[in-house]
Amino acid sequence: MGVPAEGLKGELESLKDFKKRVDNILGDLEKSPASPTKIGQQEVKRSSFGGDFAEADGIYAQYNRVHAQLTSLSRVLGAQIEAMGIAVHGADVGFGNLEDDLKRRFWEIQDQALEHQQMRAAEKQQPGDQKPKDEATEVTY
Repeated sequence: MGVPAEGLKGELESLKDFKKRVDNILGDLEKSPASPTKIGQQEVKRSSFGGDFAEADGIYAQYNRVHAQLTSLSRVLGAQIEAMGIAVHGADVGFGNLEDDLKRRFWEIQDQALEHQQMRAAEKQQPGDQKPKDEATEVTY
């Protein structure tokens, strides 16, 4: 049993509206403080955490870890939103009718997402010795 033509037309219009929203979200992300470029520029120096003591070192190490993860997440999120826009456009015009550069970009984004996922999985497999630990209090930062 097929879908009536009117239903397909409605779905296509919904996809076009969705693509416009995705494009707007991507544009907003690029202009916001959460853009990968702006997040990457927001750094705190070690001296901001005070003197030479283990707790300050631990806080600084955690700050750097979280900052790197947020920068990466922002980059991956922006790319996935872009890929979603390409996919919606492909659903509209037919994937075989997409321009070669859009097809290439879509698969490039998917490869980057897979690489990011594999890298995160590998990081989770590494021993926990990367996390700073205060020897006096046994607190892991």
